[in-house]
Amino acid sequence: MIIVPKMMRLHLLLATALFSLPGSALFSAFAQASAQEKAATSYPAVDVHQDDKISIAADPCDTADKVKLFAVDYLKYRILPIRIIVTNNSDRPISLNDARIHFISAHGDKIPAAEPEDVERRVNPRDKTGKNIPIGPIKLHTKPSVPDEKIEKDFNQFEYAALAVEPHTTRSGFLFYDMDGLGSNPLKGAKLLLRTLRDADGKELFYFEIPFDKYLSTTH
Repeated sequence: MIIVPKMMRLHLLLATALFSLPGSALFSAFAQASAQEKAATSYPAVDVHQDDKISIAADPCDTADKVKLFAVDYLKYRILPIRIIVTNNSDRPISLNDARIHFISAHGDKIPAAEPEDVERRVNPRDKTGKNIPIGPIKLHTKPSVPDEKIEKDFNQFEYAALAVEPHTTRSGFLFYDMDGLGSNPLKGAKLLLRTLRDADGKELFYFEIPFDKYLSTTH
């Protein structure tokens, strides 16, 4: 399963255009946008590839204060938002078009990022299947509800949406993971695994592995 969210794929033509531009033009175009982003190395849970000059961090939204950023209290439904921060300090762009980004539990469970409809089924399970309402000897089946506007808004506003990370630029956004069945502290012993990131020549980069124990040791 390709974990780069489907909204990100809508920007495929943009990513292709980015890779056709020289590095200096890319830097000029995105310098202002990237200035407000904190580098991945500013976060405790980070994997740094010195040779590639690329750093990727993961910042879980695992407290009541953090989750206030969203319109929905996802922690209540065992959905964990995780902010992904990618810093590219090289002179060429990198592609996340084929990226796989999985949450790996302490017991080895491999969990893909959730799509909006996955979260909606958790938040409104009955509405997604409709209801059987008894009327005399028959049952009237109601239609499933329309997509949850709050969830759709959160995904549109916060979901990680960069197919390419330009030179000397940091891009960030959230992916959402289902923590149901993983106990009271799913981050303990867990990690985020990122595969199939590519450089400007299409060469696959070495995988990134981000242990959440680094985060827990500094924040809890």
